Amino acid sequence: MSKPNPFEVAQQQLESCAKILNLEPGVHDFLRHPMREFHVSIPVHMDDGSIRIFQGYRVQYNDALGPCKGGIRFHPEETIDTIRALAAWMTWKTSLLGLPLGGGKGGVICNPKELSGGELERLSRGYMSQIWQWVGPGKDVPAPDVYTTPQIMAWMMDEYSKLSGENAFGCITGKPICVGGSCGRDDATARGGMYTLREASKVLGMNLKNATVAIQGFGNAGSHAARLGRDLFACKIVAVSDSQGGIYSDQGLDVNSLFSVKAKTGTVINYPNGRKISNEELLELNVDILIVSALENVITEENADRIKAKIILELANGPTTPKADEILFKNGVHVIPDFLCNAGGVTVSYFEMVQNITRFCWSIEEVYQRLDERMTQAYRSVLEASKNYGIDMRQAAYTVAVARVVEAMKLRGWV
Repeated sequence: MSKPNPFEVAQQQLESCAKILNLEPGVHDFLRHPMREFHVSIPVHMDDGSIRIFQGYRVQYNDALGPCKGGIRFHPEETIDTIRALAAWMTWKTSLLGLPLGGGKGGVICNPKELSGGELERLSRGYMSQIWQWVGPGKDVPAPDVYTTPQIMAWMMDEYSKLSGENAFGCITGKPICVGGSCGRDDATARGGMYTLREASKVLGMNLKNATVAIQGFGNAGSHAARLGRDLFACKIVAVSDSQGGIYSDQGLDVNSLFSVKAKTGTVINYPNGRKISNEELLELNVDILIVSALENVITEENADRIKAKIILELANGPTTPKADEILFKNGVHVIPDFLCNAGGVTVSYFEMVQNITRFCWSIEEVYQRLDERMTQAYRSVLEASKNYGIDMRQAAYTVAVARVVEAMKLRGWV
């Protein structure tokens, strides 16, 4: 069975929200499509002397609330519809967190694992050179995403600075700290998700100490979630996976050993003390908490009925299809939806923007405190909407976020 088109999923989710809010047809239609998108061809001189052309995108979905904000992905299977969907979700995410920002996203079709350091730098600078006129602090501020790093952000920032003729640290976020980055950015996505987990556990009466956790995806967000789940709440991490497969032990996995094995061998499946499982099996384990932090559309109507977790944290973007949402809601699974759960990253990116503008650096304690306040407030507003409308948490998050964007569009006279 082929996976759903992520942009069609995003549009279906918006349509459900439009009915709840009784949006005017013209307003709904405006929100169904990006305001702007750019398609670029990037010539890169390869180490063997050849020239290779890479295709890249930047989508600015809606900027009613402020300049667009969103990551850049380097992925061999990148598509424009994925970028459109992610830009839409970023629009709702910044709105939900009360950030004065719109939503955008970018991507380049490439496999960075096959590129040398020099080729990766030339590609990064080439992408920025193609889009720099349409991005920047007052227009659209990119950030890291799948397979992009603080180093890549530093190269892009430097390229923008050269082209714009100014030292423009604020043109991009997720940078290394010494060139305008923020403390706390590295684990912000996972940490924000942990704050929402804490609030959800209060609602459900779940004791997080020794609560069993399975994590699909052991990249930045998933690996930090494993560490923070252990350190903040004393959860028991019983299963993790990456693109190669997963590992499971009902006795719990040693998180430090997982980090070591992943660093040395490139995959968690070489962890010695556990049973190998597939990514699909991990989703259906009998655990208290399931954290999905890989890619889109992994929870579908095909497997939703077999999911046994009481809480699902969506650290990935778009991991659950609309049909699966209906099944999970019916089964009483508490889903913390992606654009709430993983909003810690963009929130600390916003903090980085503020620090760049003011040229003042915050302590890591201040960053964490402000992040906690934003995530907690957003979770509670979504929970309240869920109860008031009798709808699932994703629909509730949409109603809160979309209503704010619509209000801004009306006040600005767009609709």
